[in-house]
Amino acid sequence: MLTPCFCTYYHIRSEGELVQQIVEDVLVKLDSSFLSITAYPVGLESRVRKVIDFIENQSKKVCMIGIWGMGGSGKTTTAKAIYNRIHRKFVDRSFVENVREVCEKENRGIIRLQEQLLLDILNTKEKIHSIALGTTKIEKRFRGKKTLVVLDDVTTFEQLKSLCGNPKLFCPGSVLIVTTRDIRVLNLLKVDYVDTMKEMDEIESLELFSWHAFRQPIPIKDLCELSRNVVAYCGGLPVALEVLGSYLYERTKEEWISVLSKLKRIPNDQVQEKLRISYDGLKDDMAKDIFLDICCFFIGKGRADVTKILNGCGLYADIGITVLVERSLVKIEKNNKLGMHDLIRDMGREIVRESSAKEPGKRSRLWFREDVHDILTKQTGIETVEGLVLQVQRANRVVLSTDSFKEMKKLRLLQLDHAVLIGDYRYLSKELRWIHWQGFTFNYIPDDFYQGNLVVIDVKYSSMKQVWSETKLLDKLKILNVSYSKYLKNTPDFSKLPNLEKLIMKNCPNLSEVHKSIGDLSNLLLLNLKDCTSLGNLPKKIYQLKSLKTLTLSGCSKIDKLEEDMGQMESLTTLNAKDTAVTEVPHSILRLKSIGFISLCGYEGLSHDVFPRLIWSWMTPTMNSLPCISPFGGSSLSLVSLDVSSNNMADQPPMLRNLSKHRSVWIQCRSVIQLTQELRNFLDGLYDVSFTKLETTSHASLILDISLKSLLIEMGNCHMLINTLGKSISQGFANNDSSNFFLPDGNYPSWLAYACEGPSVLFQVPEDIHCHMNGIVLSVVYSSTSENMATECLTNVLIINYTKCTIQIYKGDTVMSFNDEDWKGLTSNLGPGDNVEIFVAFRHGLIVKETVVYLIYNHSVTVETDSSINVEMKLSPEVNLQPSSVVKMEPLLDVKTEPSRNRNEKIFSRLAKRIGECLCIERNRGLNNF
Repeated sequence: MLTPCFCTYYHIRSEGELVQQIVEDVLVKLDSSFLSITAYPVGLESRVRKVIDFIENQSKKVCMIGIWGMGGSGKTTTAKAIYNRIHRKFVDRSFVENVREVCEKENRGIIRLQEQLLLDILNTKEKIHSIALGTTKIEKRFRGKKTLVVLDDVTTFEQLKSLCGNPKLFCPGSVLIVTTRDIRVLNLLKVDYVDTMKEMDEIESLELFSWHAFRQPIPIKDLCELSRNVVAYCGGLPVALEVLGSYLYERTKEEWISVLSKLKRIPNDQVQEKLRISYDGLKDDMAKDIFLDICCFFIGKGRADVTKILNGCGLYADIGITVLVERSLVKIEKNNKLGMHDLIRDMGREIVRESSAKEPGKRSRLWFREDVHDILTKQTGIETVEGLVLQVQRANRVVLSTDSFKEMKKLRLLQLDHAVLIGDYRYLSKELRWIHWQGFTFNYIPDDFYQGNLVVIDVKYSSMKQVWSETKLLDKLKILNVSYSKYLKNTPDFSKLPNLEKLIMKNCPNLSEVHKSIGDLSNLLLLNLKDCTSLGNLPKKIYQLKSLKTLTLSGCSKIDKLEEDMGQMESLTTLNAKDTAVTEVPHSILRLKSIGFISLCGYEGLSHDVFPRLIWSWMTPTMNSLPCISPFGGSSLSLVSLDVSSNNMADQPPMLRNLSKHRSVWIQCRSVIQLTQELRNFLDGLYDVSFTKLETTSHASLILDISLKSLLIEMGNCHMLINTLGKSISQGFANNDSSNFFLPDGNYPSWLAYACEGPSVLFQVPEDIHCHMNGIVLSVVYSSTSENMATECLTNVLIINYTKCTIQIYKGDTVMSFNDEDWKGLTSNLGPGDNVEIFVAFRHGLIVKETVVYLIYNHSVTVETDSSINVEMKLSPEVNLQPSSVVKMEPLLDVKTEPSRNRNEKIFSRLAKRIGECLCIERNRGLNNF
């Protein structure tokens, strides 16, 4: 048998550590200020060390620490252990214990605690006559002192203010530690660090239990399995492990079995007393009702749904549940489900049981199956019953009479799983807000069942063929769930359900029609029709659901079309329609500004991943497979317009034939920074390379010793300039070798020229509002190792407007056949003063050396530039036009224009070179049109 003395050193690993621990223990015995803590500090050291490390890093300020957790989780023990470790560093120190208990039991409790605090710090007894005077005295006497103060079991912020005033007035290096069950107290204090007490893991739990039950770190062999059962029941709560371990110490195996059986019905009173403190601290009866409802009926249910139900009961659950979470009585778990420690649950249920220990029919809430079955068969339930749950297995279906509910006139919550209820349904309470009835056996909900106050109707796995024989007005109904009803053929008329928010009808294999009135559900947030395999196309009115956030159609194998009207569903965030017969993605889907997740036509993922793939597939009629596009930086893109031509794609599959009709895509971003990031990712995905890998690559080195060629691209009405440029370029090739080649340039009355090395050009649209732009000409000098023509290799032209945060993407075919409608679309997005960049994208190893953009106007253009814009002006001898006298430029520089660089433009200017290099890389992905 190991002694308690050994327990103290049980975790010491080395002789040096053992010696140090013994020295500290001797000092403790000599130090009267040392606080007594548990004899078995299992798992304590790691928690204490974490907090002390934080305190040591805050030595130059007043450090405020909060320790928060449910009753019995070890808050006080942890605070005492921290105090014992650091209190010798402070001359002025105080540990104020049991603040809640003192304040509740004594009228002048808070004043007595103020006097204790002053005595500990000043070593003099101060007489305090009021709380306000005590607070003032504490602030005055503590000002400038380096203090250590621990306030244990604080329940209100007023207690804190009374005991420490403004702790920031303390001397730097002071430490204030507060333990509480209410996180709001710590939030109001604005502590620097919150140590949240968590349940002990299975290994630590078994060890702590064993020290109390066997006085050794492991169970004895004969009681090992029973020990694990007790530990599982305790759920890692230290106080339960200590209490039950001590209670079972030196008891027989038969007694252990008896105790475990009793715990299933009646919790241990010592544990309950500790846990009930948090419940008793709830001053609001509504919060208590919410707690008891959750204990008995709603653990594991979604917070949003439970809130709707309890709000329907008039309990103000939004704030009520928040208070319960703050008080450590309720937890919010994964997927926003309500959770609760098992012992807290048992404490709540014991409160209900104690209200009528001998007569269950008089309790407010009934959940224990034997009690419920007995009450319903003997018809002993009375008016006090507010909630009832009966869960039986399908094979053990029970038949009950509605007479059993005749006296339960206050019944709000009812769950009957696999029970058959016969008789007059008028006997069911008119106060019902929630009915959960799995295995409902009737063809429809009986007409004589009053449902006017119901918030939730959940009748999964029913035998219904229709929900109601005739729909009645149910204006309080928010959730209707008829999933897995294999005989259900059609939906009800929704016009009588004006406030419905969730409609769940998944896996109804015979459901073949959705009533057109579904479009009237202006508050509907969720529609789930998953695996309704007989359901044909949806009524058009469904696309009028502007409030709908989640639409699930997965597995609806007969739905073969989603309408373009989907663009009206402005709140839609999730569209899950995989495994349907839909083959064409509605173009309007890109107009959905709120969309976050999409699963449709083989596309699945977040919208910022899916949208680029959709856009490129629409722009690429002959591609064999979709490229892997890097995700956009966020989901805040919106497709502003899609222009459609009548290309003849009769030999393509229907889906590709439709998508390939788009000539251009216009993407609207919300900021220049986002535009920059998304364009970067856009091109990364297109060319399957990373810009960062290409930063040091010399673009010029890629084009040495390769003969140069040229390409002129006309957009708009600029035939005269095309002819002039063609002559000039021909002469340039004749007179210059490839290493010194340059394009004609300059600023003339009828055009402005902007030039840059590589495939992109930055420029600013002139401010002269009296001129009219007739066209844009792109003059590109390139080199190619293949015999492919540039017109064949041109994949896209991108026009990026940094001022308007837009990207216009034109297919190569569109650019080479630019029409008036294309020109109108382009110019509608170019305004005076806009900062613009144009990219030309090629494939098949074609490398761009230089690009010039010519803006063609109908008369002379006034261009005013700031000092950051540098343009060389040269008059070409081939062009007999008069130079403009009003263009203000700095002369005698190369044919390069450097646009005004504000903060946002600089972000992309560093990226431009990398993109240019990226666009010149040989691509081997087999994408025919990119």
